[in-house]
Amino acid sequence: MGLIVMKFGGTSVATPELITRVARRILATKKEGNDVVVVVSAMGDATDELESMAAKISGEPAEREMAILMITGERVSAALLAIALNELGQPARAFTGWQAGIVTDSGSPLRAKIRRIEATRIREALREGSVAVVTGYQGVTEDGDETALGRGGSDLSAVALACALKADACEIYTDVDGVYTTNPRLVKDARKIRAISYEEMLELASMGAQVMQARSIEYAKKHGTVIHVRSSFSEAPGTVIREADTAMEAVVVRGIAYDMTEAKITVRGVTDRPGVAATLFNRMAQAGINVDMIVQNVSEDGITDLSFTVTRPDLKKAMDSCLLIQRDIGAREIVADEEIAKISLVGIGMRSHTGVAAKMFDTLACHGINIEMISTSEIKISCIVREAQAETAVKALHTTFALDREGDEY
Repeated sequence: MGLIVMKFGGTSVATPELITRVARRILATKKEGNDVVVVVSAMGDATDELESMAAKISGEPAEREMAILMITGERVSAALLAIALNELGQPARAFTGWQAGIVTDSGSPLRAKIRRIEATRIREALREGSVAVVTGYQGVTEDGDETALGRGGSDLSAVALACALKADACEIYTDVDGVYTTNPRLVKDARKIRAISYEEMLELASMGAQVMQARSIEYAKKHGTVIHVRSSFSEAPGTVIREADTAMEAVVVRGIAYDMTEAKITVRGVTDRPGVAATLFNRMAQAGINVDMIVQNVSEDGITDLSFTVTRPDLKKAMDSCLLIQRDIGAREIVADEEIAKISLVGIGMRSHTGVAAKMFDTLACHGINIEMISTSEIKISCIVREAQAETAVKALHTTFALDREGDEY
């Protein structure tokens, strides 16, 4: 009937029993007459455990060796799943990223970008009637060095393979049955969204929603690959991620994301003159640090403060980089703050509706929540607040914007 790419996350393949269950689901899809390519993540928390082991040996392990370490988890789950399928009578072949022909750049071994996919061996397996089981999260450079595609990179592997193979469907299986208005574990009244635009999903993923990797959504949008996010543990329909339409734009706020993995750095008492910001953020770029939000205070007597946020894993490297240029930029002191959270409202309806920011700020004020930083785009408003107040903020905003009401989603 068609070619289906199915991706299963770590919770879906966390145990041998769950792997067998996933194999049965794949077999059912195959028996419907489909060719099937499967992408798998590492079992359960295997990637976190590998990272933790490395941290016990070195505070700053080399990225190349970390990439080689981190991609081993997916190989275990891919091999076991292929074994399970063969045990059920369905021929299956497991492929590593390089065997699948996923070629990446050589810029960052842990956050490599896909250049192209040479899926010759996968196509051969499909012609033989086998299910191709591919390790997610990894590829190989032109020079033969293995690379990782960044945390959550198995999503990107699946989307990229679906595009390269011109698949009829790309299904992402996880432990929730779709994309919700916010994390249903935090807000019990959160609702599943039937369809969401690439833009909205990209913003939610970038702002902390953990359903899918942001880079995978960018890739899907660029190539027009429709994604269906579903639960591994039920047959219920999930959430379709696709191009926006006019009906989607009627919803002002589609969802709320929160991120408690960021930290704030404040450069205090810096001279307010041209070139200071350039010097500071060039240093961040040279260190390979992604900067998120930036705020500069109003200058007083030629002196100002400049604050910006980075991910907590990058905090030490960012602070070290700042301290190296502290004298050059004339900063009085540089301080770090890890007790922050970012709360974001997302919706393409913001383009045509006014008052969203005012309503958000008023809600936070009514709950005694101070806003430390603000960032906006056409379809997003983000605020930095105290980490201890993040849960209160998300619940209050979810109620204020009526995201708990049926019938408001597309």
